[in-house]
Amino acid sequence: MNANRSWPSQAVKWLDDQGKLAWIAVMVVGFMMFWPLGLIVLAYLIWSGRLGSKSFRRRLRGCASSSGNSAFDHYKEETLQRLEQEEREFKLFLRRLREAKDKTEFERFLNERSQNA
Repeated sequence: MNANRSWPSQAVKWLDDQGKLAWIAVMVVGFMMFWPLGLIVLAYLIWSGRLGSKSFRRRLRGCASSSGNSAFDHYKEETLQRLEQEEREFKLFLRRLREAKDKTEFERFLNERSQNA
């Protein structure tokens, strides 16, 4: 493990490597030890998407009964696919935006450092 990383980030990486069951075990132990701790872990899992929200949505879509109108069902499926595509594009946009901001801040740091040297 990298010595420059904090122990919480190392723990998160280790739990991610272990899989979903490790996260669920941590949440259950958290609830058993001190219920607010379990609630915090649950909120983090939901917020971070570590519980697989996309697969959950797909399962919900698969379980949903048909409306009885094939045109509407087709429209609904297309709309859900479009929204998922927009979500992917938006996440990509946010990543590029963060990278540009990081680059700008780093260049500013280098400029300030070279002026002070």
